[in-house]
Amino acid sequence: MRIVRGCLGALFILGVAACAGRPHNVLIPTHTVAPGTSTVDLMVATTRAPDASQPGEMFSGERGGSFSFADITVSIPPDANRKVGEVQWPQNETPDPTREFTTVDARILSREQALAEFNKRIVKTPNRQVLVFVHGFNTRFAEAVYRFAQISHDSDASVVPVLFTWPSRGKLLAYGYDHESASFSRDALETLLQALARNPNVGEISILAHSMGNWVTLEALRQMAIRNRGLAPKIKNIMLAAPDVDFDVFKRQILEMGVKPSLFTIFVSRDDEALAVSKRVWGDKPRLGAVNPQAEPYRDVLDRDHINVVDLTDISSGGGDSLGHTKFAEAPAVVRSIGARLATGQTLSDGQAGVGSKLGLVAVGAGSAVGAAAGVAVAAPFAIVDPRTRESLSEHFEAVGDHAGDALESSGRVVRP
Repeated sequence: MRIVRGCLGALFILGVAACAGRPHNVLIPTHTVAPGTSTVDLMVATTRAPDASQPGEMFSGERGGSFSFADITVSIPPDANRKVGEVQWPQNETPDPTREFTTVDARILSREQALAEFNKRIVKTPNRQVLVFVHGFNTRFAEAVYRFAQISHDSDASVVPVLFTWPSRGKLLAYGYDHESASFSRDALETLLQALARNPNVGEISILAHSMGNWVTLEALRQMAIRNRGLAPKIKNIMLAAPDVDFDVFKRQILEMGVKPSLFTIFVSRDDEALAVSKRVWGDKPRLGAVNPQAEPYRDVLDRDHINVVDLTDISSGGGDSLGHTKFAEAPAVVRSIGARLATGQTLSDGQAGVGSKLGLVAVGAGSAVGAAAGVAVAAPFAIVDPRTRESLSEHFEAVGDHAGDALESSGRVVRP
């Protein structure tokens, strides 16, 4: 009883921090685009039940009887009027598009209509690249839409964004329901990924999953690998942000996938309070998104399976993330760096450079020893934990000489190889 009360108390505290002022009816289309704003066109695939009871909701948190599709266009204010990494939610029923996110258009599509619209977009996209986003626990439909629109815009990646949204009730105490809904949706996500992989118009597939969305993502990929005797070659990047997944279960999933080296990049943070609560809920078992990648037994497993890890523990999101659970989307340096690499059509870990170099987080350039070392400190505010980047950094520090340590110390930032 004491454990249950402790978990409920922790959930209540997190709820007070995370759930105030949630949006309603924000998906009512304005059918107008204000001067100076940007738009993001999202394709949506969902296992949620349609919701016609309220205008601007579209889909509920209940489980649908079939796969549904939608096409939603979101308007984003000019960069001068917003902070990168933040969603500027409408404050009333007549939002100001120059300062708030608005919905320009929102249509529910048939499967055939969705495929036709997707094909029109993918053939016009460099590298014909798709980015599939899978949201996490406690996320309403509109929240998933606006968050992915923000990520797509702030990353500035030339991809076709596809949102896969599963039936989260968007309630703090519905954790069990949400977890079962994620499991309920794994077949549908596998179906989506299989269809994308078979589509001759698609060149590359990248996947970005957050929190509990990593559970449904890993299960879908595991099923695909078992069914096809391996993952589809078009899947180039699998990015797991703050994964709310048992570390031991993850080890088994990776083993059964038989993944090729460096396909996965995991974003972890040991100060993630949401995952700390999840750990207590799941019998004090470590969550993948909160492990210390330098400590055993985690380091051995991650090195053995060639999994890249980006440690965000020492950075602040700079947004409204008081729990440290959405740094991947709200920290400007992170979301921009991911987008910069996706925009080139390259993987996050191909070639001989480590993930740190690939993300643009390691700056190696000409200049004085002090300037070069300070450049590394400023460009790499969070730790990159993969063998190639560790080697690259150590070589660079040897090259810049004895002044590097002084420069790093004066910068106030430390890169932990």
